[in-house]
Amino acid sequence: MTVSLVLIQGGVWHTDHAQTPKFAKHSPILRAQTENFMTEIDSAGAKTILLVEDDDVVRELTAEVLGEFGYQVHALRDAPSALELLSTPQHIDLLMSDIGLPGMDGRELVQAARRLRPTLPVLFASGYDERELLAEVRARDKAAATESIIKPYDFKLLAQRLGELAG
Repeated sequence: MTVSLVLIQGGVWHTDHAQTPKFAKHSPILRAQTENFMTEIDSAGAKTILLVEDDDVVRELTAEVLGEFGYQVHALRDAPSALELLSTPQHIDLLMSDIGLPGMDGRELVQAARRLRPTLPVLFASGYDERELLAEVRARDKAAATESIIKPYDFKLLAQRLGELAG
């Protein structure tokens, strides 16, 4: 698959499917864009994020950005894989999930994940404003922090939300 990465002033990114030889050629660009936000999450080094995103390109880019922020990342493509990992003793500080997953969607994933780990903080990601969903999840799961972010991600806002949730 070929990917084109577009970076806009202020650290917002999105992808489109264009002719670009290698994903890796964008690493220096991502690194330069994310270095500005590293000071906001200095304690992230020991934190582990479980990222669940079905789009391969978005998952790879997001995992790379999270790694640049200093997080350890388990990047998975679907809810069943995430639940399998969450059922192990593997330490996870935060679940970041796309809402629009095929099969078991992000909301269903979080319901199942909270049965395994009731206080696991969650950052929902979506291409849409999901305020109603977020309010519903917060009302049901008062024991755990829940937040959302809209794609494409603003790096500064992403760093802030992760820092707040992963604490």
